[in-house]
Amino acid sequence: MGINALACVSIAIIVLGTFYLGYHGSRSANTTRDFLVARRRVSVHQNAAAIAGEFLSAASFIGIVGLVLKNGPDELWYAIGFTAGYLALLLFVAAPLRRSGAYTLPDFVEARLGSRGLRGVAAVITVAIGYIYLIPQLQGAGLTLNSVLPWAPDWLGMVVVTVVVVVNVLSGGMRAITLVQAFQYWVKLFAIAVPAFVLCVVFAGGGPPDGQQSLAADGPPMFTRDTTVTLEQSVKLRVEHPVRLPAVHGWVNGQRVDGPAVWGVSRQDIGPKTQLTFSAGSAVPMVDGAVQSNADWLRPQSGGLPELFDTYSLIFATFLGILGLPHVLARFYTNPDGRSARRTTLHVLLLLGTFYLFPALLAALSRIYEPQLLVTGKTDAAVLLLPSAMVPGIVGQILGAVVAAGAFAAFMSTSSGLLVSLAGVVSTDVSRGRVRDFRWSTVLVVVAPLVGALLLRSNDVSLGVGMALAMAASTFCPVLMLGIWWRGLTWVGAGAGMVLGGTLVALALIGNIVSGYTGNWAPAVLQQPALITVPAAFITMIIVSKATHRRRPEDVNRIMLRLHAPDPLGFTRDRDVLRFGDGQTDGRHRRLAIRPRLRSRRSSSTA
Repeated sequence: MGINALACVSIAIIVLGTFYLGYHGSRSANTTRDFLVARRRVSVHQNAAAIAGEFLSAASFIGIVGLVLKNGPDELWYAIGFTAGYLALLLFVAAPLRRSGAYTLPDFVEARLGSRGLRGVAAVITVAIGYIYLIPQLQGAGLTLNSVLPWAPDWLGMVVVTVVVVVNVLSGGMRAITLVQAFQYWVKLFAIAVPAFVLCVVFAGGGPPDGQQSLAADGPPMFTRDTTVTLEQSVKLRVEHPVRLPAVHGWVNGQRVDGPAVWGVSRQDIGPKTQLTFSAGSAVPMVDGAVQSNADWLRPQSGGLPELFDTYSLIFATFLGILGLPHVLARFYTNPDGRSARRTTLHVLLLLGTFYLFPALLAALSRIYEPQLLVTGKTDAAVLLLPSAMVPGIVGQILGAVVAAGAFAAFMSTSSGLLVSLAGVVSTDVSRGRVRDFRWSTVLVVVAPLVGALLLRSNDVSLGVGMALAMAASTFCPVLMLGIWWRGLTWVGAGAGMVLGGTLVALALIGNIVSGYTGNWAPAVLQQPALITVPAAFITMIIVSKATHRRRPEDVNRIMLRLHAPDPLGFTRDRDVLRFGDGQTDGRHRRLAIRPRLRSRRSSSTA
């Protein structure tokens, strides 16, 4: 594939536009409240667009298309779970969370349960979720830039996104990125909707290419022309139908091969940098784990019990994980009150539902027009390569440029929200919460995910994000649901449940990483552990809280009243004002104001 100059221009425009909007939004950002919660003055419509822009990450823009291409429409549970999670957020969490007055999730945990130590645990889990979520964003950026610039190494896209995001966050924190994320939602919607409409019209006018199997056929997709595929990484191919290769150059099953080859029904271990040439009419051998037959691809739950477990576990992770994602919940702290938080969530449901109409269409077209991606395993690139595959020439390049711009907008908007959330937690829990602390924290927290993205093996983007959602669903979701709706929760029970749920997901994540390097042996329970880890966290919190009921906060009734009382009654007390002042300073006056009161109390007690 050659260089798509138009895609390079579109990516440059998005990067420069992001810089400009970040600068515009940061001109009046000079206080701690600006950097953490944008002074809690973000309107409903702008905040809804910003939340949708932040949430529609690499997993939504390129990952869902890639997974549906490989595994079938069952993977649309990602989109369904993502959207339905906001319904639960609307009903159970949004308004009480805003009325709590918290400015980060660890701050809510301390405000509700009265434990400084538990706040530290929550801060560690927040950082872990942010890192797990951020690494796939950066890897997706590298894949996107490599798709339009074949000579560009993957690390270049990662570094570009990191630099842009860090500069914007340093300039104004939450206040700077709000306008950026709202704008980028509309960029992403345009970038996926327009190509989808155009490509569907092209398909309706010409039908599938000659020699290609229909999506209802019993056999696998076919190569419609002579195709040469170069594998960047080692893969395991499953060959269900005999295939004759005119040329193979590289390593197959540990042996060097240079020349033609014939593969029967078998499994082939292909080494990195191997070049495979397939003739027109050959069946497509696929990476191990992909659905081979088109008929099975269309049939729900064709994989049996393991796939059924995987589906329900995915529903748990996505539906409940939304309730515990720190960077998503951080945006609700910017609403003026609980009522506006609920209205914001309702608008987000509409925006996300509109976007998720299109990935399934693009995935179905990709299985017809881009079967070579099932050989390489790089199915995440499907949405980027599909326009040129269906419409060669300038029109396809224009559509590809639009998609590439949307993909980069997805990486930058989600990465911005994650970085603000992480920097806010680190600056307020490790440092004193000043603007200077926020900026130092921004630089520090971005190093580890960038290194991880460079060193770890790239996997399906949505699978990595799914693991982050499983972590959120197994830790913060139970704390929020029980903390908001059950006065019996204690800090001991919450801590035990969070540690257990987080540890189980971490072990599953480690097992998945090791499996990726040692033959992909990980069972379904490790790939999607939420069906086990979420109930375990809930049950542990309830049992331990019952056993330690004396550890409930003494003012629990007052706290619950604040969470659930209607806004006009005026029970809400913003903790960022109490800690950092009224927004006219950077928070340093708080320490100076405390000292005279402490001296006066000591003097009165001495007298």
